[in-house]
Amino acid sequence: MKKFVILLVSIFLPLMDAQGSDHKSYEILRTEVVPITDSQTGRMYDLYIRLPEDYGKDAAEKHPVIYATDGDWHMPLLSGAAEFMLPNAIVVVMSWQKDSAKDFEGDERPFLSRFRDYTVLPWPNPDVQAKFKAGQAANHLAFIRDDVIKYVETTYQTDPAERIYFGFSLGGEFGSYILFEKPDTFKHYVLGSPAFDSESFKFIQDLAAKRAEDGTSLNANVYVSVGENETDAIPFIESFMSLLQHHKTAGLNPKELEIVERSGHSEAFPATAVRSFKWLSDLMAEDTVGGQQ
Repeated sequence: MKKFVILLVSIFLPLMDAQGSDHKSYEILRTEVVPITDSQTGRMYDLYIRLPEDYGKDAAEKHPVIYATDGDWHMPLLSGAAEFMLPNAIVVVMSWQKDSAKDFEGDERPFLSRFRDYTVLPWPNPDVQAKFKAGQAANHLAFIRDDVIKYVETTYQTDPAERIYFGFSLGGEFGSYILFEKPDTFKHYVLGSPAFDSESFKFIQDLAAKRAEDGTSLNANVYVSVGENETDAIPFIESFMSLLQHHKTAGLNPKELEIVERSGHSEAFPATAVRSFKWLSDLMAEDTVGGQQ
């Protein structure tokens, strides 16, 4: 009997392994994974790049580009939404740091780099700061400007005048920093549920005041959303909307705050993606009509 059991195992185990090996990872249509290294820090990232269906058929055609953070979370939804609502756009979603374990004491959790890359201030607690190394948004912005955008615009048929930023939560906070630190980086900003606290919001306020003092043109369209149930975040985000309104004379064009009904922080993300892409689609349609007149 024992020999018979061993015989059965020897026959069927390879078959089970073969069946398992037949399973393939799902790939998003017309999407490339491009490794890229931060030229300043040597950190390694991936770009998930989705191309439009008709990309390359007209060598003269230039495409708007959506640049987004938190790639490992956001790529599937943003790719699907763009397919139907912004079919002419290239989607470039930036991953978290791929070799982050070496920077975070061997901790291999893939998302840790977002707490460093998307934040404007260090943590006040020294132990927490030593672990997460927060407050390096300036470094990450330089990486996006000097490496990511440069690569995309020298490799693909892009329209540099139609760069779009999409960030949610810490990505939304990071986007607000880009808006006032280097406003010419993007033309359109989607800032979903920016993760402000009192210190980070004060930082953004001070940065906006500097732009007002030096007379910097801000020339950007801005979409901001928040979940209806994000009661702690809403006061900061409403104050941020007032800040945007105050800087309209510098060229800011903020849309009225989008309240995602019956939603908390995480629940607000899908609606933010879809509604903001509709907003972008309408803006670009208006630009097309205006350009033809």
